[in-house]
Amino acid sequence: MRTSPILLALTLLFFRPALNAQGETDTRSTLSLFSGMMNYQGDLNPNSFSFNHSQFAAGLIVRKPLNRWFTVRGSFFAGKLTAADRWNREYLKPRNLSFTTSLTELTLALELNLLNPANSRIVPYMYGGLTYFHYNPWAYDNSGTKTYLKPLSTEGQGLPQFPTQKAYPLYQWALPFGGGIKYAVSDGFAIGIDFSQRKTFTDYLDDVSSHYVDAAVLEQAKGRKSVEMAYRTDEIPGGMPTLPAHGEQRGTPSEMDWYYYLGLTLEMKLSEAGGIFDLFRRNRVRGQGCPRF
Repeated sequence: MRTSPILLALTLLFFRPALNAQGETDTRSTLSLFSGMMNYQGDLNPNSFSFNHSQFAAGLIVRKPLNRWFTVRGSFFAGKLTAADRWNREYLKPRNLSFTTSLTELTLALELNLLNPANSRIVPYMYGGLTYFHYNPWAYDNSGTKTYLKPLSTEGQGLPQFPTQKAYPLYQWALPFGGGIKYAVSDGFAIGIDFSQRKTFTDYLDDVSSHYVDAAVLEQAKGRKSVEMAYRTDEIPGGMPTLPAHGEQRGTPSEMDWYYYLGLTLEMKLSEAGGIFDLFRRNRVRGQGCPRF
């Protein structure tokens, strides 16, 4: 039985021993697939990273080693964040707010190796940099309709009647901090665990930040739906039927929101990936012949 060239190439890639000379820095670029989970910390979830209510996240990471110590790292991640007061601390549950948002981001960072990759198969690392991300919080209303929250100005954001309540942009910057550990299975392939957090400069990932605003003014400016989504205590048994007075606390504006990632990585040298594609292409060409009749 003839061995497939593709299978042979993958076998050589994944199980070939490291070929670098002892102490020689490998500066070939790599591509990693990230698969894991993400969650957030903010007004609807005061706790830091936890597995409860985490959502799936995936991404791509491109690395370019500069020397034994430092690697430039660029990544694209995408996932979802969600939280609700019904999962929150007991004293916050009566507020009864919730949100969900898809989130996509681009990150550029500098990674520091804590061991020499030329001398060790196991390499822990840490990194920091700059992230640019997009989000758009929404929630289901009483009738189960998906409703985006920013256009409703639930805290009077962007309305001239409330000049201190500034509208928040859906594209934001964040500071990423992270670390992980990689294990070199072969010269061209590594597996790892990556954990990171993003310190954002917004308190509106969840559309909750400061205080309630005057219900009559809000309804006149944005409609009844805005009042309904700003105050949802009336939806639970025993909840107050009317919106709290203007200025009463709704969130904690002094604390910005965070979000977190935890997942596995599969890393491949880009030069090795190109060789596999070349073998695959040549194999297809050899398999093409004149049709038989």
